[in-house]
Amino acid sequence: MAQILAPSAQWQMRIAKNSTDASPLTSKMWSSLVLKQNKKGAVKTSAKFKVLAVQSENGTINRMEQMLNLDVSPITDKIIAEYIWIGGSGIDLRSKSRTISKPVEHPSELPKWNYDGSSTGQAPGEDSEVILYPQAIFKDPFRGGNNILVICDTYTPQGEPIPTNKRYRAAQVFSDPNVVAEVPWYGIEQEYTLLQTNVKWPLGWPTGGYPGPQGPYYCGVGADKSFGRDISDAHYKACLYAGINISGTNGEVMPGQWEFQVGPSVGIEAGDHIWCARYLLERITEQAGVVLSLDPKPIEGDWNGAGCHTNYSTKSMREEGGFEVIKKAILNLSLRHRDHISAYGEGNERRLTGKHETASIDTFSWGVANRGCSIRVGRDTEKNGKGMPRPSQLFHYNNIPTVISMVKAGTVADTDNDFCCRLFGRQAPASNMDPYVVTSLLAETTLLWEPTLEAEALAAQKLALKV
Repeated sequence: MAQILAPSAQWQMRIAKNSTDASPLTSKMWSSLVLKQNKKGAVKTSAKFKVLAVQSENGTINRMEQMLNLDVSPITDKIIAEYIWIGGSGIDLRSKSRTISKPVEHPSELPKWNYDGSSTGQAPGEDSEVILYPQAIFKDPFRGGNNILVICDTYTPQGEPIPTNKRYRAAQVFSDPNVVAEVPWYGIEQEYTLLQTNVKWPLGWPTGGYPGPQGPYYCGVGADKSFGRDISDAHYKACLYAGINISGTNGEVMPGQWEFQVGPSVGIEAGDHIWCARYLLERITEQAGVVLSLDPKPIEGDWNGAGCHTNYSTKSMREEGGFEVIKKAILNLSLRHRDHISAYGEGNERRLTGKHETASIDTFSWGVANRGCSIRVGRDTEKNGKGMPRPSQLFHYNNIPTVISMVKAGTVADTDNDFCCRLFGRQAPASNMDPYVVTSLLAETTLLWEPTLEAEALAAQKLALKV
């Protein structure tokens, strides 16, 4: 899908300093979502969207909005930090706010905090305290100023990661010297579906009914083809303000479904950025009165599902001889296919049917420019025998909850975002996958795990790969 240039020089552990003059999201930015009063001052309602602010007859903004947009920086150096963590389901996001005495630039400057884990399904009632460790910070597009969003992971009071803390294991993988030396790049394509609040039916669809068949909606323009563009655009700007390495957005094949792309990101940064981007999307849909769904197959039948395609490359794949490195990675992935599938999100079996641009969940395959394979290799990559760090792809992995694309050579527009980091791509990951799990598992399988020579030979013969 959209173009990605290259990983930022700064890794996302520090706030970008060039965005301090930007304005936070306010209700004025939602002009197309907010309904004005009629002449008598009564507020009109909408089945699709909430009224975000009420205006009086003389056009002044109400006191509530004045308080929400109040700039406290002339009065105090204190800031608000919104601590964000992943809840007990492994996909739900939680957050709460605290005051920090002065602006900060690095998570190490922030205190640890705690919450009631028995209320999130992460601890028993008799020992409910869970500790939050700040790990990455982003600028807060809702409050503006020096206020921040803080991505945290979760531990027991004794300092042990709790079972739902997938970031801890990912950080171990990405700190391994063999992984660090390969500078793994990720470009993640997050698909999602917007649902009407009361009926949980896709935005723009007739209640209980269906729109016309798929075809005109992908990247479509017009009131009868595009539903929820304001939400997508607001999210795009919020991500840019926050410092998330978002690279593009587009409408998807199923009406009411959208996608945004993040990357290239290096190592653990990929997971931090996707989780923060998801948090922003949850907050924006909350304001718009629309429900966000990451279900991999929200509507049964002849409708596309939602994935989280993950594009991936390593330093060796981006150098001369990189295609041989990619083929070795394909072999390793084929031998751990079931391990990867089981880690690619809940309900993915409803999506990976071999139809609607997916490979079968039970079969591993690879091919050149074949969208129905588990891994898709770009034409130019095959031709040149290597890849280059520019918008292109080496191969794409179709039957994973996320698409992992390692880009090395050529310009292959195989997805909405033509990631420059794409050497090969995995499309199997579901839209609800955990990016910490998927990105670290890719690195572990391709950089740290070694199969037996016998298993490798059998896999190479089966896949018709000469390595």
